[in-house]
Amino acid sequence: MATPPSPWLGSIRPSTHLGQGLRPVPADARIKSGRDLESGPPPLRHPEKARRPDNPTPRKPDWLRVKAPGSPEYQATRRLMRDLGLNTVCEEAACPNIGECWKQKHATVMILGRVCTRACTFCNVATGRPDLLDPHEPWRVAEAVAALALTHVVVTSVDRDDLDDGGAGHFGQTITAIRAAAPATTIEVLTPDFLRKVGALETVVAAKPDVFNHNLETVPRLYAEVRPGARYFHSLRLLDQVKRLDPTLFTKSGIMVGLGEDKGEVLQVMDDLRAAEVDFLTIGQYLQPTPKHHAIARFVTPDEFRSYASFAAAKGFLLVSASPLTRSSYHAGEDFARLRAARAARLAAG
Repeated sequence: MATPPSPWLGSIRPSTHLGQGLRPVPADARIKSGRDLESGPPPLRHPEKARRPDNPTPRKPDWLRVKAPGSPEYQATRRLMRDLGLNTVCEEAACPNIGECWKQKHATVMILGRVCTRACTFCNVATGRPDLLDPHEPWRVAEAVAALALTHVVVTSVDRDDLDDGGAGHFGQTITAIRAAAPATTIEVLTPDFLRKVGALETVVAAKPDVFNHNLETVPRLYAEVRPGARYFHSLRLLDQVKRLDPTLFTKSGIMVGLGEDKGEVLQVMDDLRAAEVDFLTIGQYLQPTPKHHAIARFVTPDEFRSYASFAAAKGFLLVSASPLTRSSYHAGEDFARLRAARAARLAAG
């Protein structure tokens, strides 16, 4: 689809932009996606998990307790997302840091709809049959970035195995729209794995985001139960290929701990990522969204996170963020500035 002319930027209104020029979404698709809640009871958010036995939800330790969101800045950010018809992973994934981030007007936009075609056992994003792709979404994302005056933005998405390119073209259009609306804003993408989508990765890299992030999520032994639709070594190769396509891009990946992995497995993941020349590693505590999701094996202590950070730094990552509340886009803007400084310092040192 051709890029809309610049008058789109800043001119979209909630009463006109949604669904403009699109074919009607079938009613059953809307119900499955959670969009049409007036015609009956709300759909199951995770229908594939409905028959699973409940897992216990242990009480969180003090270091994982956060204040409930509710600041004026949080409410303003939420209103903007609703007015522009945008989804955020902050809400859909039930991020514990949403109050802190949205108070600073930092929201991670989730494109390609709000329904995922995968069924990862750790994730709170709804699964089912996705909505039709909205071709105007990239320009609404760009308008939100400009309205929030973001210096750095993170754009992520659901998995869209139903699309020929896995949504790669939509990522490219979103990057292009943000560049037009907010040229000074740096852009970080957190992409799906584009499994069996030939040429998809090249499309996203060609759009030249500043940071390419793809999370491994867990250690390879746990993939079958935690991330059953994905393949560990495919994700690893994806990150490696980004560097081969464009060595100037920063690459980033993250894992959760507390799923049942052991320390040796985490250190091996670090080695695998360094072999792929990944620049930035994030490690955070897995938190169970509902009793139907993967059980929490244990709560990793802050001291253990500090130990992981030390190991990762020694292995050569430019930057490491490891703490109980670390998430992929947590403090992403500040971390990007540190990432650039770390690269400059390493290059200067020879």
